[in-house]
Amino acid sequence: MTKTDVINTVAPSLYRDGMALLAGAVNIVTSDGPAGRAGFTASAVCSVCDTPPTLLVCAKEDSSIGRAFMTNRAICVNTIGPAHEALAIRFGGKTPAEERFATAEWRTGVSGAPVLPGALVSFVGTVVKSERIGTHRVLFCQVQDILLSEQTAASVYFARKFHHVQA
Repeated sequence: MTKTDVINTVAPSLYRDGMALLAGAVNIVTSDGPAGRAGFTASAVCSVCDTPPTLLVCAKEDSSIGRAFMTNRAICVNTIGPAHEALAIRFGGKTPAEERFATAEWRTGVSGAPVLPGALVSFVGTVVKSERIGTHRVLFCQVQDILLSEQTAASVYFARKFHHVQA
């Protein structure tokens, strides 16, 4: 066996149970462009580097949403607080895209992606690279604009529930 060989000994259900205990910020990730508006709720978002400002987002590979992000390239990561948890639930389910977006006010960011006014922070940018890993695609996004709000509470997803963190 070489160093690049990996032996999978962890069951997917055990992995999901473990990941449920890895607290993460709640983000509504949005896109718009030739493939239409798309969005989903994600905690699989993190910083890559600050020069150039880049973050990564994981999206399910075989979903219509994943394909829309790859076609559109425009992306906005809207990190939310308690006021937007119901919207995060809507974006996390099987609700059609037009119904997801109909329940909130949206602005258009510099990349063309929908920005959620009142989000704790919105990172607006462009998908510059992607990599398929298993069932998901890792989207590397160069940030072109950051919109900060005056909100002081963040929503965190831990143990399959929303929790609040106050500054």
